[in-house]
Amino acid sequence: QVQLVESGGGLVQAGGSLRLSCAASGSILSRSMGWYRQAPGKQRELVARITSAGWITAADSVKGRFTISRDNSKNTVYLQMSSLRPEDTAVYYCKLDDGSSIYWGQGTQVTVSS
Repeated sequence: QVQLVESGGGLVQAGGSLRLSCAASGSILSRSMGWYRQAPGKQRELVARITSAGWITAADSVKGRFTISRDNSKNTVYLQMSSLRPEDTAVYYCKLDDGSSIYWGQGTQVTVSS
């Protein structure tokens, strides 16, 4: 069983930046990691994903503004968010996929004020 703990969310003005962190209780070395978000009344959606080989997929809405990265030595994945917009307001979740099981964190709230 892997536990994921997100941190770094908060309230920020439009145009500002935040960095989210997701710390795993076990090794992430051979696992794909991702950030997802869910706004009120909407379905959870992919923000960005990074494979164990470092391949990155990102939603069109965040390309050029958000960057996902990983530090395997710290078992941590990051989401650097810049040029934030009110429509980025959501609960952000970390996901770990090891090919046979999927784990989610508890989420961290990001609120962007206009």
